[in-house]
Amino acid sequence: VQLQASGGGLVQAGGSLRLSCTASGSIFSVAYMGWYRQAPGKQRELVAVIRNGGTTNYADSVKGRFAISRDNAKNTVYLQMISLKPEDTAVYYCNAGQWLPKKDYWGQGTLVTVSS
Repeated sequence: VQLQASGGGLVQAGGSLRLSCTASGSIFSVAYMGWYRQAPGKQRELVAVIRNGGTTNYADSVKGRFAISRDNAKNTVYLQMISLKPEDTAVYYCNAGQWLPKKDYWGQGTLVTVSS
């Protein structure tokens, strides 16, 4: 499975961005897709995940501001981010995974910078 992410950039606090990630390859095995982020000097953390059944989970820090969605016809997952804060600044990584066998795939990171 290959993942191609796009949509990062520089935005002012309070602004919005939408990240996209398109999967290709053996996508029949993918059970979930999501986004992680890693800020300088910090560990990578889960931002949001959406499973094949449509259930979602969000990090507490982004609930109510970020929304993850998936277009199965396009094999693409989106992360709509609103009310961005400087602390959202990070490299965002697209993730996809399967359960059996357990395996995760990663896209290249896309930088989101939120200025105050």
